[in-house]
Parts: sequence; C-alpha cells; structure tokens
Amino acid sequence: MKKFNIILTSLVAAATLSGCSEDLLDVKNTNQMTSENFGNDVETLEEAVIACYNHIRMEGTYSRVGYNYDVCRGDEAWNSSQVWYLPFDDLNSPATNEMNNWVLRDWYYTINVANFVINKIPTAEGVSEAHKRMRGQSLFFRALGYYNIMGYYQCAPLITDYETYSDIEKSYVSMNTQAELIEQIKKDLIEAVTLLPKRDEGGEWTNGRATCGAAAAYLAKTLMFNHEFADAQKYLEGIINGEYGTYSLVSNYGANFQEGTAYENNSESIFEVQFLDNGQQGTDEEWTPVNVSSSATQGHAIESNFAAGSFGGWADISASIWLYNLFKSEKTTEGKLDPRLYWTIGTSETDWTDDYPAGGYGNVYYGKEKSGIVTNNNYGGIPIVKWTNARTGIITAVTTGLRCGINLRLIRLADIYLLAAEAINETNGGPNATAISYVNKVRNRAGLCDLEESSKYKSATTSADAFFEYIANVERPRELGCEFGRGFDLIRWGWFYDTDRFNQLKDHASIYFEMGTDDNGNQVVKSTPLYTNPIDRTTAQKTSFDNYAPGHEYIPYYQNTLNDNPNLGKGNSANTNTPNTPSFNIRPVYSFE
Repeated sequence: MKKFNIILTSLVAAATLSGCSEDLLDVKNTNQMTSENFGNDVETLEEAVIACYNHIRMEGTYSRVGYNYDVCRGDEAWNSSQVWYLPFDDLNSPATNEMNNWVLRDWYYTINVANFVINKIPTAEGVSEAHKRMRGQSLFFRALGYYNIMGYYQCAPLITDYETYSDIEKSYVSMNTQAELIEQIKKDLIEAVTLLPKRDEGGEWTNGRATCGAAAAYLAKTLMFNHEFADAQKYLEGIINGEYGTYSLVSNYGANFQEGTAYENNSESIFEVQFLDNGQQGTDEEWTPVNVSSSATQGHAIESNFAAGSFGGWADISASIWLYNLFKSEKTTEGKLDPRLYWTIGTSETDWTDDYPAGGYGNVYYGKEKSGIVTNNNYGGIPIVKWTNARTGIITAVTTGLRCGINLRLIRLADIYLLAAEAINETNGGPNATAISYVNKVRNRAGLCDLEESSKYKSATTSADAFFEYIANVERPRELGCEFGRGFDLIRWGWFYDTDRFNQLKDHASIYFEMGTDDNGNQVVKSTPLYTNPIDRTTAQKTSFDNYAPGHEYIPYYQNTLNDNPNLGKGNSANTNTPNTPSFNIRPVYSFE
C-alpha cells in the first residue's frame, strides 16, 4: 500500500463528469478511458479503489490543511506564525476565504471515486469475495469523507448515487443536515464492517488496507459524536476483545510516530494514511487533486507546518503552554517525565539525556534556559515534534513541502481504550472496574502508575464528572496531543456552549510573550516564559478563542461555492452566525487541585 497507482486520481471529478449534449457525429475513441468503459472488470475497478487511498493524501484531506485545521481548532495547539492557519485557529475565517473550500473540495473527490466503484459493482449478496471487499473499502472511504465533512462543515450535500453526476442539473444538489450525514455514515460503516476482512488475514490487510476493524472504529467514533454511547461501547469493546482483528498497544509509544516497516502499520494502528518513506519519494509536489504526476512525492507537509523555522520548518503551529504543563503534572513510577512529552513537544529536558538518543534535529531544541525558536514572526512557541523527524535521526533539517514520509495514524488502539472508558462512564453513570482498567492500560504503557494510585488524579475514579474530566482534559491530551480529532471532541462535548467550559478552553489556549527590542530597535520576543509560568485568559496576551462567535466551531462555506449552487442556501451556522445549542447536558468542570 506504500506505492499507489495514481493514474486515476481525477477519474470522477465532478467537473469532468457532467453530461454532454449529443453531437451530430459521435465518434468514440475506444482506447480512451471514460467512466463508461473503465471499471467494468476486476483489474480496472481495483485501480479505482486504490484511487480512494490516494485521495486521502491530498491537501484538503490529510496531507496538510485538512489535517491541521482540526489541530488548530483544538486547545492543544495554537497558530504561531499568524499566517495561513490564523483564521482557523481563531475560529473566525470569513466566508470570502478560498481556503474554506479546500477540505470540502478534496473530500468530495474521494466520495466521487467511492460512488463510482459502488455504482460499478453488484450488491454484496452472491458476488465474489473481491467485489465484496471493493464495495466494503468504497463504503469505508465514502463514510470517511462524510465524517470529515460533517465534523468540519456541519451540513453538506449527501451524494450516494454516481448517476447524480450524469446530469448537470442533478449535480446542483441541496443541503443535507448533519443528522442526515451521520445516518448515512453509520449505514455505510455498518455494511463495511460485514464486508471487510480482519487485519489478521495478513498481506495488504495488515499493511494499510481498510479493514473491518477500521470500519468499526470509525463507526464507534461517529456514534460517540452522536452521543449513542451504548452502541458505541459495543463496537469499541468488540475491537478491544478481538472481534474485528487482533490489536495491541506497542511497548514503545514513539513507534507510533516513526516511518519504516518496523513502525508503520503496527499492532496498535487501526487505520493510517500511507506515505512513501524518506528517500523513496518522487519529485513533484501535488497540492491539488487534479494533478496526476507519476513522480509525485507522496509525502505530507505536517512536518513542515509543525517544525521550527530554525530547522527549515514553516513553524505554523505550536503546542499550547497548557499541554506542556499537563505533561509535567505527573511523573512515572521511576520518577521521570512522561515519555509522551518527548514524542509530542520539542523541548529539551534532563530526562532525555539518559533515556533517549540524540537524533535528527530535535536534539538541539531549546529548553527552558533559552528562548529563540524561530517562527514566522519570531513570536516563539514550543514546536510540535509529533509527525516530524525531530526525534527519529533520519534527517538533520526539514525539506519543506510534501516531503515527510511518516504515516499519519488516524486511529490507534489507545484512542479506542479511552473512548471505551468514556462510553462506559456515560452508560454506567460513572466509572467501573473495566473502564478504569482501560485507562490504566494507556497510563501503564507510558510508565505511570494505576489511576487509583495517582497522587494527583486518583479522585478521577470517584464520580462520572471526575472520570470524564480526567479522560477529556488529562489522558486524551497526553496520549493523543496534537493529533487529528481534538476539534471534533470539543464539538461533541458541547464545550463551545457552556460558559465554564468555554473559559476553560480559553485558559488552555492562552499565550503570553514578554516583548523587548533588539540592538536595531526592532520589537522581538525578550523571553518566552512558557515553562515555569502557567497562565490563564486573564493575564494572557491572546487566546485562540478570543474572536470566536457561536456557530464558528465549523468552517463556513466559501461564498463562491454558495453563489455557484443556490440550492445550498445560506451555508452552515458559521455563515449565518447561528449558535448550535446542544440538546444534551454538558458535564461541568471538575478540578483536580
């Protein structure tokens, strides 16, 4: 799965599939591939399935902005460059911003290809195993597309029939609600679970293909988003118990964030985006889905966004002060720092000297004794090292662009454990022994004691509110910090619509800089007290949520898109500045102090 055939990446772009008026002389070139003569046999249909895998590596899906928008939307990171991602970090992107359309554009390319395959193959009953698996993978990718669109844009046109593209008038579809999108996602994934094999089958099903485990995991995430906790728990515990394949936590947390066959598609990974390793990539950077170069780099730009300018990165996004201090709040049973800090944030700590080899460019990141990490405007900030080579030793400086070969693990077993613990907490009215054991598996892998023995967090086991607080604001950030999904979590928890929770978000995303002047009189960061001075919104110079208006937890529709298709109406809540008041009770803030 590392070497994708990308010939078909624009096969079913909507712009190329509109119906044409009948010419007086209609002469067809039988050697030219079209949507009519392509995909009529197993071999070419498999090429279309592979195109789905390629499409999730585009600019708006997971290669850059489609991944980073959600990182910015959360409270674990902030926009340190004040360009590109600032409107998405501040949740105030105007409808006139063309970048609003990139995620929508690229996910619909994926959905279009999936619809093409589904249209070309018969129903699951009585067909060959190959066709079942093609349909299962296509259903998975269609659901994955709508899952991302639902979480980013709230509402969207729901297109499930490939014939929609055959008539230009039919293509101007109307808007569907978020609830309707969720129901379709669930329907597709429920079927995909029955059609796809387990990763235990080996071969390509272990090395990157979508499996029944991946479908079950995304189904559970969708159900959690929709507060269907009992149903989600069934699938989450099915994954844990091996019903959908054999998964286990890897002993070394850092193995989840390195490239190469020794690390990627490991026993913990349930689904990841496949990128070519360093030294195996092509030369052409394909930033849009219309490019079909056979020499594409086939890497991602997340490293470029995260890495400090001092080492060649763009330094667009930095880790929050809150996240750094959260890692420092608890030591391992050996009295050392949580090793997940090393693999998440680019700081130098004394523990690193003994426990981790110097490697890559990360060994020269500044510690608390120094400042000077260069961002695009010299505002400082703590670099994110996850999804970069700062700790791998492979390279000594960043080559910016679509060049990083580390596979992006979208769902890991650790995430499943924490989701299952949360689901049990909701259905049971509080934690039970099973839920606590799931949390302990994640803690123990990091070298931490059992939760019941923690001097700081042992009260988490005493009530539903305390256990939820621990999962949401301690263990998920430490385990999954700066990975895709935090923004989705904040929406599903309703935190934008509760005063205490929203103030908590502002505290988490607070930023403070002490400014001074250099020898030439230019304003510079005098010092960056990110390490020893925890701050909150009352003393911060800025927080990521200062300019938030209700409804803008979603990306607004690009105004030109709304102009092109009047059937889309006024867009979503961000376009109309409409609050999305949750219909569920938002759990109150619980303090461990």
